[in-house]
Amino acid sequence: MKRCLIDGNDIRSKKLLHERLAQELGFPEYYGANFDALYDCLTDIHEETAITIINFAQMRENLGSAADILVSVITDAADECGYITLNM
Repeated sequence: MKRCLIDGNDIRSKKLLHERLAQELGFPEYYGANFDALYDCLTDIHEETAITIINFAQMRENLGSAADILVSVITDAADECGYITLNM
């Protein structure tokens, strides 16, 4: 199982969020670093993958509504592909 840990204390910008996701999840070089591209890459996952977000309140403080969009995108992708689990 692949595991991805996102710590809201470390995520201070959307750019850093997308860099961390790409690194942790092994996204391709051409990853577009936006929420549409995130959804596309997540739904291409074909192995059990656990994404854990800790310190979400701090992430929301740092990113505003983008933190909620992140959760929505991951949840939608998990529903679509079936290999992703989101833990918060």
